[in-house]
Amino acid sequence: MSGHHQLAGTTLRQRTATAVADPVLRSRVGRAVDRFAGHREVSLAALEDADGLRHAGRALKAEILADLPAVLEQLADEAQARGVHVCWADSAAEANDYVARIAGGGRVVKSKSMATEETGLNEALEAAGARVVETDLGEWIIQLAGETPSHIIAPALHHDRHSILDVFEQRAAAVGVEPEPEALNRFARSELRREFLAADVGITGVNFGVAESGSLVIVTNEGNGRLVSTLPRTHIAVMGMERVVRTWDEVDLFLTLLTRSATGQALTSYTNIISGPRRAGEADGPDELHLVILDNGRSDLLATEFHEMLACIRCGACLNVCPVYRQTGGHAYGWVYSGPMGAVLTPLLSSGQPEAAEVADASTLCGACMQACPVEIPLQDMLLSLRRRKSADAGRAERALWRAWSEAWSRRAGYEATTKAATWGRGMVKHGGRLPVLQRWAAGRSTPVPATERFRDRWRNRSDR
Repeated sequence: MSGHHQLAGTTLRQRTATAVADPVLRSRVGRAVDRFAGHREVSLAALEDADGLRHAGRALKAEILADLPAVLEQLADEAQARGVHVCWADSAAEANDYVARIAGGGRVVKSKSMATEETGLNEALEAAGARVVETDLGEWIIQLAGETPSHIIAPALHHDRHSILDVFEQRAAAVGVEPEPEALNRFARSELRREFLAADVGITGVNFGVAESGSLVIVTNEGNGRLVSTLPRTHIAVMGMERVVRTWDEVDLFLTLLTRSATGQALTSYTNIISGPRRAGEADGPDELHLVILDNGRSDLLATEFHEMLACIRCGACLNVCPVYRQTGGHAYGWVYSGPMGAVLTPLLSSGQPEAAEVADASTLCGACMQACPVEIPLQDMLLSLRRRKSADAGRAERALWRAWSEAWSRRAGYEATTKAATWGRGMVKHGGRLPVLQRWAAGRSTPVPATERFRDRWRNRSDR
C-alpha cells in the first residue's frame, strides 16, 4: 500500500471507529506504550539535568533550521569528498525514481526507514522489477501481512506472538514454529539471513547526517541495519533534509535524547557511523554509497509557523503518552506518521489529499506530547493552528454554531444563561440533541450529561452561609 494513498476514500471517524471497536488492539497498544513511556521516565531520571538537555536540544535545532541550506550543502560537500553520490530529491517521485534507477531489477534489502515509507519506495521499486524485503523484524512482519507501520519505533506493535505466527505460517511457510518469541525470532533470522547474503542493494534511512564530516549515523536495535549497509555492493541511504546536524558534539546530545526518549536505553544496541563507501584494503562495506536528501514539502515549512516540526527526531515519545493514540493505535491516522507528530505532519506533507486535514482533530490538546518531546516541539499549538486553517472549510451551520457559542461564553450573562439552559435540556444533550453537528460529535462517544444543578447554584445555596 503506497504511503501516498492510504488516506484516500476513508475518513478519520471511520478509521477510529474501527480501531476503538477492537479491544484486543487497544490492549496491545496500551501495554506497549506503557512500557515505552515507563522506560523513558526511568532513563531520563538517571540524567543530571534532563530538562536542561531538552532545552539545549530545542535551541540547537532552531539554530540548524535557521541555517539549513548551508548545513546541508556542507554535508553534501563532505560526503562527496569521501566518494558518496548525493541526490537532491525535491519530491517523493524524484527520490523513488533515483533509487529505482540505481537498484534496477535487483534484490533489495531494507532497514527500517520512515522516509521511504513516506515516499512509497517499496511499491516504486517493485513496479520497476526489483524484489524488496524489509529486514527489521517488525517491518518484515507487516510487509508479509500487507500492512503499514502502526508506530514509528515498533511497526508491528499491534501484533502479538500468536498473530505473528499466523502471518509467518500464511506468508513465509513457517512449519512447526512455536508461538514463542525465541522461536519466532529464530525463524525470522534464518529467513532473513539468506536475503542479506543474496542482496544486490541495501537501503536504509538516516538518523543523523553529520555536516562536519559527511558521515551518516544510523541507530537500530537489531543487527539488520549493519548488515543492510555493509553486505550488498550498493548502499542507498534516504535522509529527510531536516535530519542533519553540524557537529559530533550535537550528535552526542541528540543521541542521548533520542535513545532515552524512544526506548529508555542509554544507547541503542547498534550505532552505525558510515563515512563513505568501502576504501581500498577494507574488507567490509559497499562499493557504492548513495545519499538521497529528501525535501518532499519540508522546505515549504521553513518560513511558516510549523517550522519547528522539522526539529522532530522521530523518537515516538509523543505517541506513547497520547490518550488518542492509546485508544486507536497508528492505523487510524491514515498515513505513515501517527500520534501527535503524525497529526501535524500528515496535513502538512499530505496536503494534496482532502482527507489529510481532519487528522489534526485526532488530539485532546492535553499537552502531554510537548512534555514528552525531547526537543520540546509545541505540538498542541501546531494542532490548533491546523484546526484554524481547516475551519475555513467548515459548513455555514457549523461556523454559525461555534460563533454563537463563542459570543455567549465571552460574557458572564451569556455563560450563565447557556449553562442554566443545559441543566433544563439534559435529555436533549444526552444523545447529541437534534442538531446534526452535535449528533455527529456524540456518535461513538460517551456524551457528558449536564448535572441537574450547576455548581454555582449549589455554592449559592450551600447551608453554611
